[in-house]
Amino acid sequence: MTRVGIIRCEKNMDRCPLTNCLHCLHEGREGFSNHDGCQLVGIFACRCPGENAVELASILKSKGADAIHFCTCTFAKKVDGVWSLEEDGFCDHIDDIIVQVHRDANIQCVKGTAHLPKNYKLRTWA
Repeated sequence: MTRVGIIRCEKNMDRCPLTNCLHCLHEGREGFSNHDGCQLVGIFACRCPGENAVELASILKSKGADAIHFCTCTFAKKVDGVWSLEEDGFCDHIDDIIVQVHRDANIQCVKGTAHLPKNYKLRTWA
């Protein structure tokens, strides 16, 4: 069982209650399919431009997280009812943030939760 922390974007906090992200986590689908069962440790919102991401991940790790998942909306956008990589999500430098979190917090990071765009190959920093 993998203990998971989720980091989302502050720009989407008042629009999305993470319903599908949590369903996918509990069902082991989409962004969580690479784990053999998941248990949620906690959820945080990252402030632009990612200034607190390492601190948030470190707190989640101290609470028992084995992996940090970054919400799909950070790197993809819903276009005409379909999630797409052709337009950036809320964070245009999410990969840099993930690399920094992985390196400085020393924790596995996964780029994606729910609503993975078609043909998106799940990226993991282990």
